[in-house]
Amino acid sequence: MSVFFMGNLMFVLGIVFLQIMVVHGAPITSCDQTPYPHTCNSFIATDPYHPTSDQTHLTFRVMALRATMRQAQEAHRLISTMNSSSFNGPAKVAWLDCVELYEDTLYQLNRAIVNPVNIDDVQTYLSAAITNQETCKNGFADLSLSFHGLQSSPFMLTNFSELLSNALAINRASAAIPATVNRPSGRRLLSDDGGFPPWMSASDRKLLQQSKGPLEADVVVAKDGSGDYKSISDAVKASTKLRSGKGGRFVIYVKAGLYNEKVVISRTMKNLMLIGDGIGATIVSGNMNAQDGSTTFRSSTFAVSGAGFIARDMTFENTAGPEKHQAVAFRAGGDFSVLYRCSFVGYQDTLYAYAMRQFYRECDIYGTVDFIFGDAAAVFQSCNIYVRKPMSNQINTVTAQGRRDPNENTGIVIQNSRITAAPDLKPFQGSFKTFLGRPWKQYSRTVIMKTFLDDLIDPQGWTPWNGGFALDTLYYAEYMNAGAGASTGFRVKWGGYHLITSSTEAEKFTVGNFLDGDKWIPAGVPFTSGL
Repeated sequence: MSVFFMGNLMFVLGIVFLQIMVVHGAPITSCDQTPYPHTCNSFIATDPYHPTSDQTHLTFRVMALRATMRQAQEAHRLISTMNSSSFNGPAKVAWLDCVELYEDTLYQLNRAIVNPVNIDDVQTYLSAAITNQETCKNGFADLSLSFHGLQSSPFMLTNFSELLSNALAINRASAAIPATVNRPSGRRLLSDDGGFPPWMSASDRKLLQQSKGPLEADVVVAKDGSGDYKSISDAVKASTKLRSGKGGRFVIYVKAGLYNEKVVISRTMKNLMLIGDGIGATIVSGNMNAQDGSTTFRSSTFAVSGAGFIARDMTFENTAGPEKHQAVAFRAGGDFSVLYRCSFVGYQDTLYAYAMRQFYRECDIYGTVDFIFGDAAAVFQSCNIYVRKPMSNQINTVTAQGRRDPNENTGIVIQNSRITAAPDLKPFQGSFKTFLGRPWKQYSRTVIMKTFLDDLIDPQGWTPWNGGFALDTLYYAEYMNAGAGASTGFRVKWGGYHLITSSTEAEKFTVGNFLDGDKWIPAGVPFTSGL
């Protein structure tokens, strides 16, 4: 755990470095300006490096991050030392989720503290921490569980939740630093070079663009034994040793075949690339689901937490069926994930865009209820989104975005894509209503622009989650969509719904602006940041 608990010297050096920066705008410099001032005062006052009256907003920001980290450490300690022997099977599954999620929260907060200068990155890490906390709670709700001591368990500690919200607000206000201040260069998600992220190496792009000929793979997976491994999981596990501690890309070529296995790319497995033989040829399949005792988080057939993950020409499916409810085919939680020419097949909760920053290009996505969901900053471009036939008592909802705090930099953007009926729905299209989305959390954010919407989309466009919940605090928007389902004359009249008519407003949700890409790429790098 030493990676999470950095020495005081690192914190002090970070504060000193930040103090030399010139700042303008309206930053937050005191607890009275935060969403939860009482909680802020209670925890910042205990900081051993409590600042004097001449503090800058940057020292205050670092102190807020430190206070949040201390509470996260306590939450992780409490939950990881719980006596799990008294839990039944499903409760233990949910508890294990919480242990993993709070450990990841410590990792994200540590990243924010060690490198607090990159405000965009810090906002991403804090947003992921909020998602982790919500997911811990959701796990018990998924399984309709409660256990002794629930009210005193870490995920019920409002202090930590409020500290996270305060840190998000303080960090976002720090974005008032002018453009003349030197910031570290970062990475953007799209370029003019075939639509691939500019941070990809030339070899990465070559592999993604290659359609024929031998692949330059580090290992080969083949069901028939003609490769280095017969399962993807074995190849992923072996990659850690084969890399011998070296960085750089590790490529796994997965030959055509049906791979019935659960694959997990852990946080320490960075820069993995999986290349298959095409959609419908290389298939990773599973059937875990909520009805059979899994949390939504744990039900994924394929789960990614490692940064820099790339997949091409593969299908990820969950075959549990609509009657099993939540059943995830693919969960993406690794920063800067790229999914290119992949297919995601399921019913409810097919594609879990869980957290961090993600880009999907020319992908096929099949599902029924909330089948693109989560709290990532996710952009879908040139994708085919197919709505399937649900159970007789269900409606279809394409998205369910999970933004809990208004300062999170997350949302789902669907651009230059198509939303149509899958073959199994077409004969019954008139029997089921289909909506573009519903608000899973209070500040749910989804933007659909320049996308073809077929006539299966209900004229109202969007549907509530539960009564009036989040209807004024969400942000749902449409811009220049086409097709029979794109007419906005009868759309919902919610306070949070927006029909964008200005290209200036729509530009906010392009990849460059939505992910602050223009701040991360030096001048001269070709990039399409606009519509």
